[in-house]
Amino acid sequence: MRSPNSFASADLDRQSHLRLDEAWLRTTKADPGSRITFVWRSRSLIRQEDETGSEPPCAALLPMAELRERHDSLDSGAWTLVYLGNRGEQACFAADVSVLDEPLAELGLDSNNEFSDLRQIGGLLEHGDGALLAYARAMMTWHQRHRFCGVCGAPTDSVQSGHLRRCSSSSCAAEIFPRTDPAVIMLVTDGDWCLLGRQATWARGVYSTLAGFVEPGESLEDAVRREVAEEASVAVEACEYHSSQPWPFPTSLMLGFHARASRGEVRADESELEEARWFSRQQILDREVRLPPPLSIARRLIDDWLREG
Repeated sequence: MRSPNSFASADLDRQSHLRLDEAWLRTTKADPGSRITFVWRSRSLIRQEDETGSEPPCAALLPMAELRERHDSLDSGAWTLVYLGNRGEQACFAADVSVLDEPLAELGLDSNNEFSDLRQIGGLLEHGDGALLAYARAMMTWHQRHRFCGVCGAPTDSVQSGHLRRCSSSSCAAEIFPRTDPAVIMLVTDGDWCLLGRQATWARGVYSTLAGFVEPGESLEDAVRREVAEEASVAVEACEYHSSQPWPFPTSLMLGFHARASRGEVRADESELEEARWFSRQQILDREVRLPPPLSIARRLIDDWLREG
């Protein structure tokens, strides 16, 4: 078994059967051992335990009962609240506090806490913390995007501990469950060569694997072939699943593949990429190209291929 990718395999028991148990939920919210983290405008709450900055940051998991005593919003529905699961005996919740203008001050948090972009800070977090915060952010994004019913347009209500939204119109009552957008991401190789591309908005010299969303009625393998053909005009001969990674920026699940193709002319789709080209294994080892950050599955696909060579 490969070690999990960043943001994958959270050390949580999601205990989905408890999401319907309102009595359990009330008791757990009041339990001194229960913990909560917050998402603010797509940023995750991080705590720096060491004021000198010499220790790595961690997920800020705060005492739920204490915060409920100070903030009625946790019970009133003003803040979207989600039960994430249990870490051992400790129940973990998340809440969206994007309505606050000065969240740290209004929540009464000290300066060791900070709302940070998970893409920037994720590589410094312990694996379980990163996965928990990615889960929390994905759930909050889903709630933000489904406040109204897609069938009739009426407001929706959060139920089942935040894992279902239900249309408030009794004549409709449509149910909306959390959604994840599947995307394939693939390292295309031919022996000691690999195909990488870059977008114009990226930092100078950065190249990465090709990727794209899976379309309706399409298998993952077909999506790999289509995306590589569309973006680089290269025909994939075979592909093999590698691993997956939750990528809540905003709501994707990245499905990683190693693909094989014959090295030939590359014609980049200029609407998607600034450039796509073949690089030799030695060029990458010699750092002639800048690679995506280590927390990404794109980098994992490249690193694993390099180790296999």
